Amino acid sequence: MKKIRAVIVGYGNIGKYALEALEASSDFEVAGIIRRDPNNVPEELEKYVVTDSIVKLEKVDVAILATPTRSVEKHAKEILAMGINTVDSFDIHGHVADLRKTLDVVAKAHNAVSVISAGWDPGSDSIIRALSEAMVPKGITYTNFGPGMSMGHTVAVKAIEGVKAALSMTIPLGTGIHRRMVYIELKDGYDFKQVAAAIKADDYFAHDETHVMQVESVDNLKDMGHGVNLVRKGVSGKTQNQLIEYDMKINNPALTGQILVAVARASMKQQPGAYTMIELPVIDMLYGEKENLIRRLV
Repeated sequence: MKKIRAVIVGYGNIGKYALEALEASSDFEVAGIIRRDPNNVPEELEKYVVTDSIVKLEKVDVAILATPTRSVEKHAKEILAMGINTVDSFDIHGHVADLRKTLDVVAKAHNAVSVISAGWDPGSDSIIRALSEAMVPKGITYTNFGPGMSMGHTVAVKAIEGVKAALSMTIPLGTGIHRRMVYIELKDGYDFKQVAAAIKADDYFAHDETHVMQVESVDNLKDMGHGVNLVRKGVSGKTQNQLIEYDMKINNPALTGQILVAVARASMKQQPGAYTMIELPVIDMLYGEKENLIRRLV
C-alpha cells in the first residue's frame, strides 16, 4: 500500500503530538518537518528531514499546519498553490466560513484539498453539534469548555507586545459562558496595566470575562489538560424533553494532533476544494478497508 507522505509545518505543542500520531499510523510516512530554524533539531527529529521550506522536500501529499491560527491562511495559500493538500486547526469560530471560502478558490485552482478548523473545537465537537441537531432539530445547544489550557488563546497572548511567557485558562461558567484566566510573565520595561488592556482588547478575549494576572513563572502553572461538556435539549419530531450530553477530558495538543492526522487521511479522498470537518464522511478519517469498518462500527 502506498503510504501518504505528510509534512508538519511548525513544531510547537501541536506539531510534536501530530508527529507522534503520524508515527503511530501505518498508512503515513513523515516527509519532513518545517521549522523557522532548521538548525534547531531536537533528538526526536534527528531521523527526519528538518528544513525551512517545503520546496526542499521530495513528493509531499499533505501538509499538517501546526502553526498559530493567524498564520494559517498565509501558509495554506502558499502550499495549496503547489498542489499539496493542507489541514489545519484554525480556531477563530467567527472567521471559519470566510477562510473556507477563500481557500476553496485556491484549492480548486490547483487541484488540491484544504480541510480547515480540524481540531476538537472547532472540529470534532462541530460534528457532535451537527449530529445532535439532526437528532434534536429544535432546541438549544450549550458548549462548555474546560477547565483547561487553551492553546489558541495562549498563543494569542504570547503575541502581545511586552509578554515574555503566557498561559490562558478557560473556566466554564455554564450555558456556554466562559471566564478567561490569563497568567503572564512580563518583559522588562513594560507596564502591566497597558499589556493587560491589550490582551483584553484582543478578539480572542474581547467577548468573554477576562482576568489578567502577572506571575513569576508560567511554567509552574501549566497543565495541558482540557475538556468539553456539550449539551443539547429540545424536540425530536413533536416529542419534547430530549436531552443529549457529550463529555470528554483530554490532553489538548495530543487530541488536536491526532485529529489533524485523521483529517489528513480524509483529505486524500475528497474532490478539490476547501472543507470543514462536518462536510467530511467520518469513515474517510479512519484507517482500514471501508467494508471492514462498516461491519465493525455499524
